[in-house]
Amino acid sequence: MRLDKYLAQATGMSRKEVKKQLHAGWVLVNDQPERDSGRHINSGDQVELDGRLLSEPRPRFLMLHKPIGYICSNDDPIHATALTLIDLPAAEKLLIAGRLDLDTSGLLLLTDDGQWTHRITSPKHKLPKRYRVWLAEPLEANAEALLQRGIMLKSEKQRTKPAQLERISDTEVLITLTEGRYHQVKRMFAALDNRVVALHREQIGEIILDTSLAPGEYRELTQAEIDSVYAGATPT
Repeated sequence: MRLDKYLAQATGMSRKEVKKQLHAGWVLVNDQPERDSGRHINSGDQVELDGRLLSEPRPRFLMLHKPIGYICSNDDPIHATALTLIDLPAAEKLLIAGRLDLDTSGLLLLTDDGQWTHRITSPKHKLPKRYRVWLAEPLEANAEALLQRGIMLKSEKQRTKPAQLERISDTEVLITLTEGRYHQVKRMFAALDNRVVALHREQIGEIILDTSLAPGEYRELTQAEIDSVYAGATPT
């Protein structure tokens, strides 16, 4: 890991602030002054800042219960971003693994591990995502078969991948997808002559939204939850 990235992750400082510390001579690597921001730091190297030994930075992995009204972006001139709910150093640097619309609530995963994020968002990994959907009208009788076969969405050239549907009531269902097209859930039900009135994501892969988290609350992921993304297991 580059020294400037190491310092930023270990302290929460911006890259600009890190460079100031380096140029001022406040950084030691293995008891020697170091001003090269690009120096590679190996596991076991000792890095000090102003006489304080820094702990080796570790990637952060969080689950957030996203409320309605927050946008999944690092910055937005109109709406509050989901990252503002995270009360941690350098929260604005976290990556959102699988975004949700402004009017959609539920499970949001955040990390500063780019490879882990890619595993969730890349279509080739087909990581299942489960949503609870509330509809404006009773769902048609053959919806399960249509969703399993795939639906041709407006302005699309290929049918959607097979989706699993579980009915809770005539107007409330659970749907599991393995792809993430633009506004896909809403467009799929629109193609069935219905309208989504509320949407909530409950699960990504094996990671299930913690029911103890109120909207706006978050917690760190367990190691088992983190590892499950690489295992690629489907939700139960």
